[in-house]
Amino acid sequence: MSVSFPKPLSEEEEKYYINLYEHGDKIAGDILIERNLRLVAHIAKKYTSHSHTMDDFISIGTIGLIKAVSTYRSGKSTRLATYAAKCIENEILMSIRSTKKNASEVSLNIPVGMDKDGNEISLNDILGTEPDDIADNIDLKIKIRNMLGALGACLTKREQTVLIHRYGVLGRRPKTQREVAHLLGISRSYVSRIEKRALQKLHEELGPLD
Repeated sequence: MSVSFPKPLSEEEEKYYINLYEHGDKIAGDILIERNLRLVAHIAKKYTSHSHTMDDFISIGTIGLIKAVSTYRSGKSTRLATYAAKCIENEILMSIRSTKKNASEVSLNIPVGMDKDGNEISLNDILGTEPDDIADNIDLKIKIRNMLGALGACLTKREQTVLIHRYGVLGRRPKTQREVAHLLGISRSYVSRIEKRALQKLHEELGPLD
């Protein structure tokens, strides 16, 4: 089923909302992002032959769009859409390069989760443990897999993005709420609200992890 995106802004509408956003109107920023999602989908479609799905690339490209809106300034010789297209494509290409690098440089020291005492464990740790401990770690990996599945099943794209960057999911470095807020161009308090809502959804989806 195809997703319907809002129509792009006209040049005059774009100038109007950019001016509002530059004067601190966060809602105007959200409108600029929303009305350029069609551009994200158009660019994402070009890369669907790679290891990510169309939805993956739309999610990744949206991060590039958010960066574009937060850094674009009126007075540039190019329109926002032209500027944003570069940011979106760069974000997608960085993700593709990262995926290829990870595929070719698999490390046994990559963290795969935490043990029962809260210590970080890697594949190397699992390979050197006793059978009973391996069973515990397999159970842990199943829980991690279930959590990642729940991310896509019950969270919005923005909630997924916040949790992925806050907790270092999928190999990323964990970030502070302030860092995530800067990355997404929103306030730290808004990140906190999104994070709490997303964690509550995950708790309801997965139940207790013990």
